[in-house]
Amino acid sequence: MAIKADYHMHSAFSGDCNTPMEEMIRQAVSLGLETICFTEHQDFDYPVTEETPEGMFTLNTDSYLYDLIRLKEKYADQIEVCFGVELGLQPHLAKELARYAKSYDFDFIIGSTHLCRRQDVVYPEFFEDRTDEEAYREYFEDVFTNIKKFQNFDVCGHLDYIVRYGMTRDRDYSYQKYSDLFDRILTYLIEQEKGLELNTGGLKRGMKHPNPCPDILKRYRELGGEIITIGSDAHTPDAIAYEFARAAELLKDCGFDYYSVFRNRTAEFKKL
Repeated sequence: MAIKADYHMHSAFSGDCNTPMEEMIRQAVSLGLETICFTEHQDFDYPVTEETPEGMFTLNTDSYLYDLIRLKEKYADQIEVCFGVELGLQPHLAKELARYAKSYDFDFIIGSTHLCRRQDVVYPEFFEDRTDEEAYREYFEDVFTNIKKFQNFDVCGHLDYIVRYGMTRDRDYSYQKYSDLFDRILTYLIEQEKGLELNTGGLKRGMKHPNPCPDILKRYRELGGEIITIGSDAHTPDAIAYEFARAAELLKDCGFDYYSVFRNRTAEFKKL
C-alpha cells in the first residue's frame, strides 16, 4: 500500500462514534499504517433535534487529548498517532473557531462543511421541494463563504460531501455542472495555501468516487494545488484506510506525485 497515513479518523470522542480510540489504533497497526491522525468532530452551535441532542458534537478536547497522549506513548514503537480535529464550519462561528484553533497545539485541522443554512445535509428534509442541483449549489456556495470567513485550517474536508446524501446522490453529478463554484473554491484554497482532502468515506457508502470526485482533484492540480491528505473518515475499525490503494492510483492519474501528512500544522510530502 503506497499510502501509509490515514488523516481522517474518529473515535468515541466524536458524537457519532462509539469505537474506543485504542481499538482504532490497534486496527491501524494491523493494517501496516505508519501514521494516523484522529480528527474528532468539533461542531459548535449544532442544531438540536431528537437525533442530535444538545452538545452531541461538542468535543471535550481536554479528555480527548489526555487519552491521545497516553495511547500515543503506549504505541510509539508501532505507529505515530497525531492530534487533529475536524471543525464544522459555519459563517457566524468564525471568531469562536479562531479562538478554539489557537487554544491547542494541534498537528492538523480539517475545515468541513456539514451544515448548510443551519440544516444538516444528511437528512432528507434538506432536499425537500427542490432539485438536487439547487441543493448542491446552495451547499457549495456555503463552502465558499465558510472558507472565506475562517482560514485557520489545513485542508478542506470532503469538499463535495453533500453528494453522499442527495436524492439522486452522484447519478447526475459532475464537476462540470458546478465548475463556476468549484473553481472559486479551489482558487481561493490555493491562494491561502490550503490543501484538499481525498476522503474515501464516500466509497465505503457505495459512491462511484471518493470525495471530492476525480475531476475536482485534477482541476485543483491544474490550478497549482499540491497539498492532498488522504482520510478514510473511519468511525469503525473496518473503515480505516478503506480503498487507499485505489486512492493512490487515482491521485497519480490526476497528476499528483505526492500526498501530505501534517505535524505541528506543517505539511510534509510523501511519495505516492
